[in-house]
Amino acid sequence: MGGYPPLSLRLDLPCIMGILNITPDSFSDGGRFDRLEAAVARARQMADEGAAIIDVGGESTRPGSELVTLDEELRRVLPVVERLHEELTVPISVDTMKAEVARRALAAGAVLVNDVTAMRHDPEMVEVVAQGGCTVCLMHMLGEPKTMQEDPRYADVVGEVSAFLEERLEWATSRGVRQEQVLLDPGIGFGKTVEHNLLLIKHLDELALLGRPLVLGSSRKRFLGAVLGAESGERVAGTLATTVLGAAAGAAVFRVHDVRPNLEALRVAMAVLGAGASA
Repeated sequence: MGGYPPLSLRLDLPCIMGILNITPDSFSDGGRFDRLEAAVARARQMADEGAAIIDVGGESTRPGSELVTLDEELRRVLPVVERLHEELTVPISVDTMKAEVARRALAAGAVLVNDVTAMRHDPEMVEVVAQGGCTVCLMHMLGEPKTMQEDPRYADVVGEVSAFLEERLEWATSRGVRQEQVLLDPGIGFGKTVEHNLLLIKHLDELALLGRPLVLGSSRKRFLGAVLGAESGERVAGTLATTVLGAAAGAAVFRVHDVRPNLEALRVAMAVLGAGASA
């Protein structure tokens, strides 16, 4: 579907990115898919349900989480990326802030690097992305996972997140990354209060003015629990609402745990938004 900025990775936008956490401590599904066969089976299920990308993460970035070592993250991530590259046709993303993990995952078949620090954590990441020519997602996060939710404050959350993403886009492109390689993510839940998250989703159309496809990652997050009074597994309907609102605002990639219902919601939203366009 048209209307989105050009992207180096061939995807029909908007689309669904399926979350595959191979960690023992992720906030929603930690420990469920941290064994190889379980991870592969879960990825296959998400692909069958219509995920256009599988995002493999070996380090939890939930609030309060601790960093894992390079060796441990490689041990978790590489076997899964290798198997998925062999067995699936959908593109594989690696969710990492470490350049060496990204480098080796790309060599194993990944085609997208999802960096929650927008390449601030590891100075070598920009070289890996520029030389590899892969797609990269640059996300806004206030602080670091361990402390980001302690007392996040903004004078203007939408303006500040927009300015940050614009600066990181310019920084990356000045170091050899092409604009067509870049996705941008406002970082829902990463150093934001409930109100901050709601405002960012409400004003996604302003972030879309940055001229790059937007990733929306609101699936099952705490702010939905605050609105609904629901635990993480009971936030699917809330996630669907954000997917529909995000589609209306021009978001391009929806990073979710529950692929099928979000894809169905997205299809209906796009049908409504496109109604009468050819009349």
